[in-house]
Amino acid sequence: MRQQFSQAARMQRHSRVRKKIVGATSQPRLSIFRSLRHIYAQVVDDSTGHTLVSASTLSPEVVGKMPVQGKIGQAKLVGSLVAQKSLQKGIQRVVFDRGGYKYHGRVRALAEAARESGLEF
Repeated sequence: MRQQFSQAARMQRHSRVRKKIVGATSQPRLSIFRSLRHIYAQVVDDSTGHTLVSASTLSPEVVGKMPVQGKIGQAKLVGSLVAQKSLQKGIQRVVFDRGGYKYHGRVRALAEAARESGLEF
């Protein structure tokens, strides 16, 4: 029961955030999703509905480094990886979509690592 309530509450928060945040071709949306074990990030162009760049803790670049890192360390690796891939595709500015999660912990670590790697938002 508790999980259903918290999931529904997150979806409500996410829909409130998505009313205000829209990724365009000039400035796509950096969307995140976190589960109990993994964290996923993708850069989405909402005008066409295409995912331009994606990275997660399941990406081959991150899997090799995961055992030594905790969850926050893994989120930092995913943030820097998605930033590197975005910069390679010519994407420098994004809009950050926290997905209804609080901006702390793994979400904050991912965002700060992406900023340090060169993404602007």
